[in-house]
Amino acid sequence: MHKDNGTTMKILRLIRPYMHLVILSLVFAVVNVAFTLYAPILVGNAVDLILGKGAVDFAGIFRILKKLTMILFITSAAQWLMNLCNNRITYHVVKDVRIRAFARLQILPLKYVDSHQYGETISRIITDVEQFSDGLLMGFTQLFSGIVTIFGTLAFMLSINVRISLVVILITPVSLFVASFIAKRTYQMFKKQSETRAEMTSLVDEMVGSQKVVQAFGYGGRAVERFDEINRRLQDCSLKATFFSSITNPSTRFVNGLVYAGVGIVGAVMAMQGAITVGQLSCFLTYANQYTKPFNEISSVITELQNAVACARRVFDFIEETPEAADPVEAVELMEVDGSLQLADVSFSYRPDVPLLTNLNLQVKPGQKIAIVGPTGCGKTTLINLLMRFYEIDQGTIFLSGYDAKKVKKDSVRKSFGMVLQETWLKSGTIAENIAYGKPEATREDIIEAAKAAHAHSFIKRMKDGYDTQITEEGGNLSQGQKQLLCIARVMLELPPMLILDEATSSIDTRTEIKVQEAFHKMMEGRTSFIVAHRLSTIKEADTILVMKDGNIIEQGSHEELLAQGGFYKNLYESQF
Repeated sequence: MHKDNGTTMKILRLIRPYMHLVILSLVFAVVNVAFTLYAPILVGNAVDLILGKGAVDFAGIFRILKKLTMILFITSAAQWLMNLCNNRITYHVVKDVRIRAFARLQILPLKYVDSHQYGETISRIITDVEQFSDGLLMGFTQLFSGIVTIFGTLAFMLSINVRISLVVILITPVSLFVASFIAKRTYQMFKKQSETRAEMTSLVDEMVGSQKVVQAFGYGGRAVERFDEINRRLQDCSLKATFFSSITNPSTRFVNGLVYAGVGIVGAVMAMQGAITVGQLSCFLTYANQYTKPFNEISSVITELQNAVACARRVFDFIEETPEAADPVEAVELMEVDGSLQLADVSFSYRPDVPLLTNLNLQVKPGQKIAIVGPTGCGKTTLINLLMRFYEIDQGTIFLSGYDAKKVKKDSVRKSFGMVLQETWLKSGTIAENIAYGKPEATREDIIEAAKAAHAHSFIKRMKDGYDTQITEEGGNLSQGQKQLLCIARVMLELPPMLILDEATSSIDTRTEIKVQEAFHKMMEGRTSFIVAHRLSTIKEADTILVMKDGNIIEQGSHEELLAQGGFYKNLYESQF
């Protein structure tokens, strides 16, 4: 088996809490194997009771048959109980892995999520864990009984005749060498297969989520070409992995044939010399079969384990990704948020070699409406990400209600803001559950009031089940405008002290937008608000407009002041009207 000791040790650590089940499984495996191996001795004794024509000890054979029937029941029960233990171990371990993987996803920094394909992450949490589960279950079920069978058979054979047992022992290393030779070559193939499968999952996820765009731009043909290319690579590495794994069984069977032939020839010669009885020879031949059978099983188990370890490695790599930096011990909880905010010499870049925000300074008073405008890529959304601490600044300080944001608990910072983004997000569930996403304890009356404030109540009431209408993931059965209204209602329900509206009305028709703007004005009363907008008509009433370009605030002031300056904002405004 390919050496990946680090991963193997991690798997063993996961199994440790269920060691009592492992011991039980081993006990049942020993019982199963011991009685299974005792059966050939009884069969051999029965053969020796057939002394010749007309000289058959039927009474003795009948006694042996009764014993064999008892053995059958005991081995069946032990096999069933062993499988039960193995299933519990496997599914407990897999449950723990899934929980840890999903829990890690919740604490990974946004930087990781932004830099990895969603489908690849999904593949690690679901597909790779499933493959790991299959390999682990087969490993426990066949590896335990296989190893016990090998040692048990050797012990029984040695107790009957040492010379014939030596024939078996001397040929055994050939079988081990063949299995090891092939197993070393399968690990890399299965690792590559797992990675390529993740790539395919990612592409399918991308195509399913963007099917309207794919069809609208006639990308279907190129998508099929991309899929075919990945599929060919998956076929190639899967064929190689399957080829190496499939030759394991015939190879070990060939060695098994050698063992059986060796036992048959040596045993026959000794039987003719009177060194052993015919019954003992038949017993040995049965043992030769039983001894070699686990090598076939173990070789196929090793192949499955190669796949399981390769998948486990990818899952463990994900679980060990560096999480979002923990809050410092002295971090405080924001109890009183007055809405004041200050940026002092803040610098930030996604990549060290590409500067974005440099020495940014900003002073925001409680209750102010701050609009952020500028061309695409100037840093508007980046600024919002820094305020919410989705990304950490490289230099400078952000003060929130007088506190250094780095010395405040992240959850506390994020609870201080309510966000409505251009990209809507809804979960599978009822409309009421989606509105109450951030406040699950909210009453139905509170939810309805929030929906009315967001002008969503009327369209919700027209739906078949009203607030109990089930909506699909990403709200597939709602219009873009309706989804946006639900996202606005979600914030209306919580009403935090500070608001971030990032192109929040971009998907709403003009008539609804006027109503939503009224709702926003009501919601923003006494609250510090940051409004990111491309349509400058929506921000005329802002207290301060920040004009950003190339990561810097180049102009700052009210709508009238900026128009009077005749600078970048005026050109931007006039280009829209």
